[in-house]
Amino acid sequence: MQALQIFAGPRARARLAERGLRPDDVRVIPAAAGGPKGLILNPLDRFIFGEWLAASAQEVHLLGASIGCWRMATACLARDGAAAAREFERMAEAYVAQRYESAPGKQPDASAVSRGFAATLAAIFDGREAELLAHPRWRLHVFTSRGRHLLARESRWRTPLGYGAAFAANALSRRAMGGWLERVVFSDPRAPLPMPLHDYRSRQVALSPANLQAAMLASCSIPFWLRAVHDIAGAPAGAYWDGGITDYHLHLNYAAMLGDGLVLYPHFQREVIPGWLDKALKHRHRASAFLDNVVLLAPHPDWVASLPRAKLPDRADFMHFGDDVAARAAAWRRAIAESQRLRDEFAAACARPGLQAMAL
Repeated sequence: MQALQIFAGPRARARLAERGLRPDDVRVIPAAAGGPKGLILNPLDRFIFGEWLAASAQEVHLLGASIGCWRMATACLARDGAAAAREFERMAEAYVAQRYESAPGKQPDASAVSRGFAATLAAIFDGREAELLAHPRWRLHVFTSRGRHLLARESRWRTPLGYGAAFAANALSRRAMGGWLERVVFSDPRAPLPMPLHDYRSRQVALSPANLQAAMLASCSIPFWLRAVHDIAGAPAGAYWDGGITDYHLHLNYAAMLGDGLVLYPHFQREVIPGWLDKALKHRHRASAFLDNVVLLAPHPDWVASLPRAKLPDRADFMHFGDDVAARAAAWRRAIAESQRLRDEFAAACARPGLQAMAL
């Protein structure tokens, strides 16, 4: 059974057929929001950052929202292959080991989850912020969603009303949601994003040791599951939430990048959905011209069906397993172990002189 599928936009597909996929072709690596789903990409991350890209020397922009920003920040902690393997294994274990008490059938208290998640990030990144931002090749960009109007501050009544308004605006048009939530990207101060952000209300601010962990916590702060992060240092005042709300799968205008480099996108599905509120809007799931130079890696549905509970790990597992943390952790660890096949099949594909990818 095939585990990995490779999709590509038209420009990328022609390049792959001509010369295969080379590490020095890659200029950007996006990392989607999606919570525990991102765990299955851990063996791929270890290979790409710890081995494969070592054969090249170019600057690479790492774009992440939610668990994606944690994955990309983890890459920036390593300077060699052995270190990359350790850091990604540590990241996966920290995510798997999360534990939040809750009543049967209820999701955990948002304040408790925020405190616990902040402590998890601190255990990994405290004192290493400057090291992370000084990586010689990787340039980190953390995506967050900043509330406007009712959502400018979090409260018991403002937040549900504000998200109700954002949902209605997004149903009319994605741009209209910008009246309620703007995209704020915390970027490596050495290099701005290599593509324009004209598709949606946006701004960039500089990442620094003072705001790195706050930006990452905000990027992972799913509304109603975690609390918003307010007034991040160096950024406009306000409430910041999960970057996946505005950029669920980072469907950005990669085709407008300067040069002829490719975007390598390890993902957990074929579709690149623009925003979290677009999940039910199937007409927004189609590939666009933005993805012409994207090479997307995704698991085969038949392989996914072989995983525990016949699906990818997801947040529903917290409620399914309840207080049986050991059973949930075992299921997630098995999914990560099975994902070694994604790594092996990608390595084999990269060794070919030409590569046939499916159309996005």
